[in-house]
Amino acid sequence: MFKKILVANRGEIAIRVIRTLKEMGIKSVAVYSEADRSCLHVREADEAVCIGPAIARESYLHIPAIISAAKVTGSEAIHPGYGFLSENPVFSAACEENGIVFIGPSPKAIAMLGHKSSARKIAVKGGIPVTPGTKDCVTKDYLKEAEKIGFPIMIKAAAGGGGKGIRIVREKGQLNHEFEMASSEAKSAFNNGDVYFEKYIQCPRHIEVQFARDSKGNVVAFPERDCSIQRRHQKLLEESPSPAVNQKLRDKLEEAAIKLANTADYVGVGTVEFLMDLKKNFYFMEVNTRLQVEHPVTETITRTDLVKEQVLIAAGEKLSLSRSRASSFDGHAIEHRINAEDFSKNFAPSVGRIEEWVVPGGPGIRLDTHMYQGYTLPIYYDSMLAKLIVWGPDRAAAIARSRRALGEFRVLGLSTTIDVHKMIINSPEFQAGDVDTGFMERLLAPAAAAK
Repeated sequence: MFKKILVANRGEIAIRVIRTLKEMGIKSVAVYSEADRSCLHVREADEAVCIGPAIARESYLHIPAIISAAKVTGSEAIHPGYGFLSENPVFSAACEENGIVFIGPSPKAIAMLGHKSSARKIAVKGGIPVTPGTKDCVTKDYLKEAEKIGFPIMIKAAAGGGGKGIRIVREKGQLNHEFEMASSEAKSAFNNGDVYFEKYIQCPRHIEVQFARDSKGNVVAFPERDCSIQRRHQKLLEESPSPAVNQKLRDKLEEAAIKLANTADYVGVGTVEFLMDLKKNFYFMEVNTRLQVEHPVTETITRTDLVKEQVLIAAGEKLSLSRSRASSFDGHAIEHRINAEDFSKNFAPSVGRIEEWVVPGGPGIRLDTHMYQGYTLPIYYDSMLAKLIVWGPDRAAAIARSRRALGEFRVLGLSTTIDVHKMIINSPEFQAGDVDTGFMERLLAPAAAAK
């Protein structure tokens, strides 16, 4: 087992990884930018190394600086967290070349599954349902390709994620403009302007399945997460299990994730994302070759430490749980992403000093955060302040507990999305479990119309 691991990330996820390393008796090394000297992950780690200026490309995205920090501190492995370099095959390869273990899949797997067009081909090979769409990236004759699929369609960045490079085209006249916009956004965000087309599924749910596979070929899948509560393709709230999935469908979803992991010869922890239509047909969407932001809801209902499983797999050890153990669960969990955003100003980012920070507690409450009273939120990074994870013996209990916990959560000094989450859980649609990816548009429509 490793003696020391460098965490190539910041904030909440860095602290999350460091906590598991402490429990495993492994020394941790934090890296930080000049803007993050006072960030909590720097204090929590056994060692900390400054890797550059505030700008991410000169620090958290600067591969030579991170590799150097690992070498200087004698770190045997690097955990990338999520975001930044977590799905970068060049970074994974750089770790290998320098004799450092990358806690994640191989560079080949990241490249193959991170490119959505090639990931679709793997899904087809594994017999997993995919939405009708182009087999390869679209470069020319794209009107002909779109008409072959039939409007409405989605244009999606092949190398993308996080909701970037995605456009819905409802009619032929919109295609040229939206194609150029999607390709340009993809090029800017991922340095790759490749896009492909998929049939747009009306009123879909966003369902995903966490899986883990070790180097010996043992593979497990966990109960699904419902991530349908989104705004502009960015998730706001996730829950597990999905209120729309029964055990028979759950078994099919888990089997599909396992098939994909085996077909790709994937080693590590990952997530297969699906769209599910009104008839509960599900279609492969993409693979995330890293830990997801929403992984705590899976941990909560299955009592599993997914970071520990990542470390065990990277060390060449066997998964610590069986397939039946992974797929069994207890109760219901909901994750609320609390962001520093101003709802009254179209969710504009909010920055400043946290004057008051009073967090919820009590039974069934977990809070993953790097915030504290007196901390000044930098302008350079993601706006997420905390993840409030709530467990209940059933969905109704989890909703009631969420209402109580959100009512206890008090932040002064900047704007947050706490009130938006109160709106979500008090919505009759959400309480009935009758949501899809268009839910937030409908929820916020009255407020938008009033402006």
